[in-house]
Amino acid sequence: MIRIAVASGKGGTGKTFVATNIFNTLVKRNIKCLLIDCDAEAPNSVAFFNAELSGRHEVTQQVPVIDTDKCTYCGRCREYCVYNAIFILPSVRMIKVIEDLCHGCGACTVACRDGAITEKASSLGSVFPFTRNGDLQIIEARMDAGVMSPVKVIKSAIGQISNHYDIVILDAPPGTSCPFIQTVAAADYTILVTEPTPFGLSDLRQSAGTLRIMNKQFGAIINRAGTGNREVYQYLENEKIPLLLEIPFKKEIAEAYSVGRLVSDSDPFFAEQLAGLAENIIEKYGNSNHQR
Repeated sequence: MIRIAVASGKGGTGKTFVATNIFNTLVKRNIKCLLIDCDAEAPNSVAFFNAELSGRHEVTQQVPVIDTDKCTYCGRCREYCVYNAIFILPSVRMIKVIEDLCHGCGACTVACRDGAITEKASSLGSVFPFTRNGDLQIIEARMDAGVMSPVKVIKSAIGQISNHYDIVILDAPPGTSCPFIQTVAAADYTILVTEPTPFGLSDLRQSAGTLRIMNKQFGAIINRAGTGNREVYQYLENEKIPLLLEIPFKKEIAEAYSVGRLVSDSDPFFAEQLAGLAENIIEKYGNSNHQR
């Protein structure tokens, strides 16, 4: 099995467009492929497929519950909480857990010497499996509204991977923060989707720099080629980052994507390009000894 993450330093570059079309191309070639939508804040990969929801796995974490009858308002729990999730006013004997800020680390429970803190399960989001023709092919991570971080939901979705598949496509969250890192850390290779604009270049620098710190293998796809300028191309050349594919700026592509159609269904040449791209990645990195 090889895991390929499709990521970007910013939203709107075409990351999901690339991920869904690669997945569609591989499945049509009878390759056992799994698509995981790790963009848990705004997942939409499944919208491009006729897939059936086949269950729901709720992701929870333990958050503290403070017994005010036992609490001495010493403030140790607040001192131990690096996420500022405990509000306390000892003078008026008030203490409150701010669950939206809590990361479920348990430090406050360790800190309390009065046995005033227990824990309860709090929902973070859900993992939804989708089947096509009776086979599990798509997994969606979706965080609950108001949750501060989707990392645990993403981790749970990635944890659903089995050895049944030859290729797993991870549609990563945009940006370079913790959700991005959680996703690409599980991948053997990362495709960075960018665009030939100043914003595209700026965010490409950040994502490429992050992947290099993580010692991850990666290459780039330039979407909407033919617009903007040549600075992204120069950056890739200077940094010796492989240019995997150029996707031209076409009105037809934007129209198809806007109504949920996959371009790889109607453009055989584009499908062949994606299949060749995947084959090259598998040939070079398919025997990775990546530690997961």
